[in-house]
Amino acid sequence: MKSTQWLVAAPLGVLLAACCTLAQAQWVWVNDKGVKQFTDQPPPASVPPARILKAPRGQQPDLRKELAEQPADETQRPPVPAKPRPTLAERNADYAKRREEAAQQAQQNATSAQNQAEDAAACDATRSNQRMLESGIRVSTMDANGERVFLTEQQKAEQMRRNRDVLATRCK
Repeated sequence: MKSTQWLVAAPLGVLLAACCTLAQAQWVWVNDKGVKQFTDQPPPASVPPARILKAPRGQQPDLRKELAEQPADETQRPPVPAKPRPTLAERNADYAKRREEAAQQAQQNATSAQNQAEDAAACDATRSNQRMLESGIRVSTMDANGERVFLTEQQKAEQMRRNRDVLATRCK
C-alpha cells in the first residue's frame, strides 16, 4: 500500500474501533412486569440494582452498597441455594426408572383390559343362558358318562337363581 492509503486507513480503523465499543454499551434489565428490556439508555431510577442484568463496562451498579443500605426485613427468606444439575448417570437412572414404570403400567392396563373383556364375555354367556332357561324349552346337559340328561324344573330354577346372582353382582 502507498503511504497515503495508510494515512486514510489508520484513522478510519481507530474510528471504527471506537464505534464498536459504543455499540457494546447496552443495558439489560427486568421491568415491573418481568419483561426483559434491552436498551442503550440506563434504566429508570425506580429499577432496583438487583434487576439490572447487564450494564456497560464501568457503569455496573454496586449491589453490595445497595444491599448494605437496605434495612434488614425479617419477613424475607434467605435465598434458596440452587439445586445442582443431575449428573448423566442420575438422569439415565431416572430415565430407566420411568421406562420401567411405564412398562409396568402398560402391562397392568393390558391385563385389566383382558380381564374386562373376559368378564364381558362371561356376562353375555350368563345372560344368554338365563334367557334360554326362562324361555321354557327343555334343557339338556351331559353327565359324567357323556350321556345326555334333561334338567328338572328344580334344577332349572336353581340355575336361574345362580344366573341372577351372577348378573346382579358381577354384570352391571
